[in-house]
Amino acid sequence: MSAVKSIESNALEAEMAALGANARAAAHVLAATPAATKRAAIEAAADALAAARDDIIAANAEDMAKARAANLNAAMLDRLALDAARVDGMITGLREVAALDDPVGRVLDERTRPNGLRIERVSVPIGVIGIIYESRPNVTADAGALCLMSGNAAILRCGSESFQSSSAIAACLRRGLQAAGLPEDCVQLIPTQDRAAVGILLTMDEDVDVIVPRGGRSLIERVREESRIPVIAHLDGICHVYVHAAADADKAREITLNAKMRRTGICGAAETLLIDRAALAMLPAILAPLHEAGCEVRGDEDVCALDSAAVAASDVDWDTEYLDAIISVRVVGGLEDAIRHVNLHGSQHTDAIVSEDVAAAARFLDEVDSAIVIHNASTQYADGGEFGMGAEIGISNGKLHARGPVGVEQLTTYKYKVHGDGQVRP
Repeated sequence: MSAVKSIESNALEAEMAALGANARAAAHVLAATPAATKRAAIEAAADALAAARDDIIAANAEDMAKARAANLNAAMLDRLALDAARVDGMITGLREVAALDDPVGRVLDERTRPNGLRIERVSVPIGVIGIIYESRPNVTADAGALCLMSGNAAILRCGSESFQSSSAIAACLRRGLQAAGLPEDCVQLIPTQDRAAVGILLTMDEDVDVIVPRGGRSLIERVREESRIPVIAHLDGICHVYVHAAADADKAREITLNAKMRRTGICGAAETLLIDRAALAMLPAILAPLHEAGCEVRGDEDVCALDSAAVAASDVDWDTEYLDAIISVRVVGGLEDAIRHVNLHGSQHTDAIVSEDVAAAARFLDEVDSAIVIHNASTQYADGGEFGMGAEIGISNGKLHARGPVGVEQLTTYKYKVHGDGQVRP
């Protein structure tokens, strides 16, 4: 048995090495590809998705059947599911990415030194990006398009639960590349569900420049622990809505309902509601539509005294990403108390304040240490498409290189171009 495993392991390592070599070669081509050709490839991929809509939905039905048989929870099923509207959303996202300004070749800074050297800082592709993701097959389209537009080759590793859907989508991206005369290996989907492939990918530092994991805590922690390659990642989406004493009651009710219940399984869904003690009169009207929508309310002592349907929250609740129809609710003493709670219990992802007091809102936006801070709008706007990026690979709550939605600009780095006329250093 050990000999068989060794042969299988060697075969997988060889397969992954070939993917890496092919990606590196494709990246060299793509880095020098004009914007018009990149746009043509993405548009052709969008056309291929439209033509294959029924096939993609059929492939997704296979994935959904297996996921239900495996008793995946409702949030995971929602992330996995594709219908005509969601496929159309992918197509629209691709066309929006194709319409973006080319992020490559931008002169970010330019200066001429006293010795006559002219120095430019110019944006360039990162190179080869490995993307590991769970559930959401739409990430295949988003990641592929964003990498193409930013001049990067992509190695995609979808979760086993979305393998059929992601394979169908990746085939469309490759058809788009072929139509534009670019190497199909600019986008490669790892063609195995073997979990060992992830471990191998994380060691391929000669061919892969950055790893972007998108998924649950266990995936992110594994990638951070095992990767020999720099990582752009978010860990959790413990997002807050804070209803300030000067909040408009109607806005507070509608924003809270949308932030929690529009889609409970996405990282921008609110998990905790904070409300000023001075605004407690608003709380029953804020919680009523949540209850009506089937949301469980876990409250502190003050909340439970006001809402008989609420259950007592534990200390764990303030640090939990539910990704479900559950919200924790706490009464705070004011703005400073709210900021302290968010910075202590949040995940530096997305947090919102509802207030008509502009100065209070400005302080919240300045002092909350999160990638995205929002005034008088739902946390579910934490999305690259909503930010005008066309799509995103994910939302980074790190602080190095990229923070917030990771779009085409965040998938570039830069080099210095130095122009001289015979200067030598004394």
